[in-house]
This record gives sequence, structure tokens and C-alpha cells, in this order.
Amino acid sequence: MLADVIALPSLEWFQPAVIPVVANLGTALLPALLAGMGTVAALVFNPKQLFRACRANPGRALGTAVGMFAVVALGWWVFTAPGPATPADGRRPGSAAVTGGGVVTDWTKVALELIRSGERRPAAGAIVAPTTGETVAIPAGTSVVPVRTAPLLFRADAARTGHGGGAAPKNLKLVWEYSEDNTMYLSAPLVADGYVFGASCYIDPPKTYGSVFCLDAATGKELWNVARVKDRDGKDVDLMGFFSSPSLSADGTSLVIGQGLHPDMNAELLCFDAATGALRWSAPTTLHIESSPIIVGDLVVVGAGAIEDLITKKPTGDPGYVFAVRLSDGVEVWRHALNDPESSPVAGPDGVIYIGSGFNGKAVAALRTASDDELKAKGQTRLVWTVPTPHPATGAVTLVGDLVLAGCGNGDFVFAAKNPSGMVIAIDRVTGAVRWRCELPDAVLGSIAVRDGVAYCPVRNGELVAIDIATGALLWRQQETTARLSRKSPLLAGPAVAGGLIYAVSGDGYLGIFDATNGTQIERTYINATNRPGEMGLSTSSPWVVDGRVYVGSETGGMRCYEGTP
Repeated sequence: MLADVIALPSLEWFQPAVIPVVANLGTALLPALLAGMGTVAALVFNPKQLFRACRANPGRALGTAVGMFAVVALGWWVFTAPGPATPADGRRPGSAAVTGGGVVTDWTKVALELIRSGERRPAAGAIVAPTTGETVAIPAGTSVVPVRTAPLLFRADAARTGHGGGAAPKNLKLVWEYSEDNTMYLSAPLVADGYVFGASCYIDPPKTYGSVFCLDAATGKELWNVARVKDRDGKDVDLMGFFSSPSLSADGTSLVIGQGLHPDMNAELLCFDAATGALRWSAPTTLHIESSPIIVGDLVVVGAGAIEDLITKKPTGDPGYVFAVRLSDGVEVWRHALNDPESSPVAGPDGVIYIGSGFNGKAVAALRTASDDELKAKGQTRLVWTVPTPHPATGAVTLVGDLVLAGCGNGDFVFAAKNPSGMVIAIDRVTGAVRWRCELPDAVLGSIAVRDGVAYCPVRNGELVAIDIATGALLWRQQETTARLSRKSPLLAGPAVAGGLIYAVSGDGYLGIFDATNGTQIERTYINATNRPGEMGLSTSSPWVVDGRVYVGSETGGMRCYEGTP
């Protein structure tokens, strides 16, 4: 039922600052007067907002006008009578307002937060007030573009480390939690410039629903949340659920993400304004996009996965393709047929992208990103090489130097194979020659993280394994179930690696920290809701480590931030 899908912020009539008139006339009313007059001024200079407000609730509008008249009448007294001392808590009398959601708003904090947001926000234009949800204009030239030379992609970088810089924490303590009712967070967060970007999923068969959101990384306050957008006909439509994880342009202004889960069709690749959540463009497909997109110059490249029969695993329609659209306007530039490319691509320094092919494909492919006309002029084809894999290659592809790493296996995120088998394959980026193969006891579905010449792989049977990327030799593996994060649940999410530590998530909702040298478990934290354990084993959100904090989603525990000691 639509009403039960996602608990969204109320879109009630704008409520100005409420100024209490109390019997004690010694209360200082000047700050409240200024706040109220500021609200009235904002409405007066925004006739459309004023008209909508009055039309939506004329009674409240009249009451507000009467209240403001009373305040103005008292203004003379305010300027002539001595004011009392500031309260011990530092809050200005009359400075709070009740918003549509019944939350008390401290306008001083809002103003300070807006100032801080303007300093951090990567682009000029507008931001969203963290407590009110209002879009607040920021004059051009006042914001600071982040110092970043490349886009941020799924797992932070091509090595899929999940590390955004700074200290790697232990002894984790929960700092904040963000959640929407009955909503899963299958997608991995992206943390940049003091903000957390994420996406959610609500399953209500036969459909899925979702939202894309931005939070303050320090506090977890919601800055914007988008669950409905305008379609090409101008109608409001619900977003589909999200498994795909977001990528952020190098200048920090554009957030791109794929839409839809495995049964979904007619999904879209979406681009949002990172500052406001406004939808910039959408690129339609007839399929779904569980692949996490990558930005290459002015192109966004992503895979559109096939919709398969549950029994035969054969596609019911289009078997899938990789496509590229312009970041600037969402216009499709090229499309290349590839069976079930639900893997997340990675790009090399020459603009070639590498992506896995899943069911009915079983391969890793290298594709040039130039336009069809450019390829024709150079006498080149889009396909550089393709390497067959023994099993579907659905996980994200990792790139380190001239080595492409891809995991594969005969299980999926929901069902284990009757006779499980998996493998990691290392491929020469330029030639497509296979350097080595490392057989594993089950599928590698999550991204492979590489640090200091070692690949850390999540295995569906619950093991973490470490592989020497020069030789393909196993350095260590957690064969004993007692050494694993969970004795009964798979590792479906990609790990993060930083400071000699591995951060991994089990399907049943545990976040573990391991010693990268030997796989020894150091600590573990339950990230699902304690009163609502995950019943589907779908904690697939990969953790993001940055500046002594860990950000991660889960099946029932929302999007969370943990902090610890370095």
C-alpha cells in the first residue's frame, strides 16, 4: 500500500516563527520581533509563497497576521523597557518555532548551520535548511569548490577501498542514526565535503519504492530527501527502490545513481543537484539499474541489467546493455549490448571502462567510452576485449595499476547455490590476458578492496580472504566459522580497508573490524535495529570510513554513523 511505503517529511503550509506573548513583560521580545518580521519579509518578497500559504490555510494566515500586529504594537515597549538577562541555556526567548512535523526549531542553530553549509557546499545556487526543509538561496560566489581532481565513485576509488581519508577508528560508538519507517538501506553511502549521500528501498510487491537523500555528516540531520519526481509528462511519480550506490562529480555538484531492483523494469538513471536534491535529468531504460554508475569526463556510464525468469534464469526481454549519457544534460551518447551488466564499472586512465557480465553472460568486458563517430574516425570498435568467467560476474570491478580484478560465483544475493563455487580473476588492463585465477569456496558478490598489494575479498560463505595481487596466492582466509563475522550469514557487501584494518558487514547485520594482516576479528557491532532484526539477510550496504568515523546502512537499522578511537 502506497501509504505505508515511506514516511516522508510533511509538506504542510509554511509556519512562521511563533512568538509567545507571556504575562511576564520583562521577557526580551526584540529577537523574537526581528525573527517574526524576517519571516513576514520573506513572505512579502515571495508573493507566490505568500499566496500558496494563504490559500492553503487562510485561518492560520489570519491568525499569524493578527499575532504579528500584536507584536509590532509591543515593539515600542521593547525598545524603551530594560530587558532581562539571557537564560542560562543561551537560547533567545521566543526564538523557537514549531514546524509542520512538530519539531522545535532553534533559528539561531539554523542560521549557523546555513552559514557552515555555505562554506562547505561545493557549488553556488541554493541549499536546504537542515531543520526546516526550506530551500535557501546562497549568493553566487560565496561557496567553495572542493579540492578534488576526480569524481567519487562507489567505494570511493578504483581500488574500492571504501576509505575517504583520515583515521581508521576502533571501539565504535553510535553517533547518529537516520531512518525512514520500514525502509532498507541496501545502497552504500557516499561521504564528501561534510555530507552523506545515500538511497533507500521499500519493497511492496510487486513494486519497490525508494528515496535519495543528503545528510549532514556530523549530525545526521536531513538536508534533503527526494522520493517523488516529475516524469517527462510533468506528473509526480514515485522513485523505485535503490540497490545502486551514488557517484559524485569532481566539482561536487552532480549526484548520479541508478534506479530499480531485480524485478523492476522501466527504471532510470538519475542525476540530482547535490546541493538541493533537484532532479537535473533522467535517462530511461526498459530494464533496471542495480549497477553503480561511474563518471568519465562528461559521460556517466552504467549497466542496465536483464530481467530474468526466476526458474530458468533466462531473460524475459532485453538481455541487457551498457550505456553512456552526458553528465551535463543526460542525453544518451552510446549503447553497447552486454548480457546482464549489473556489475559496477570502473575506468582506466585512457577512458576505457571495465564491467562484469552476469547471468547468461559470464564475462568481464573492456569498452571504449568515445562516441560512435569518434570510434569510426579512428577505425576502432567499442569492445576492446572480453574475458569469459566460469560464473556470473555481478560484483563491482576493481582496478589497481594495470590489473583488473573481478569476482564471480554461482550464488546470488538472495539464494546460495546448491554446489557453491567462486573465483577472483586478475586481468591485464591493456591486453585482456588473464594473469591469475584464485578459486574460492563460494561466490564473490561484494566489491574487492585493494590496499598495499593485497586484495580483500568478501565471500558468500561468510569468509574474508586476502590475496596477493602480484601472484594470486592466498595470504589468509577465515576457514574456521568461529573466526568469521557471522557463523550463519554471508558477506554480501564490499569491505573497507584503512589503517591496517578491514571493515566488513554480514548479511544478518553485523559490522566487524578485522586485522588486515591475518583476518583476526577485533570487534563487531550490531547495526540492525535491536527490536527488528533483519529477517531477509539483506544488509548489503558497504561501509565508508573517513576521518575516524564509519558510515553504513543496514536492512532494519537505517543509515548509521559510528565514531571511535584511531
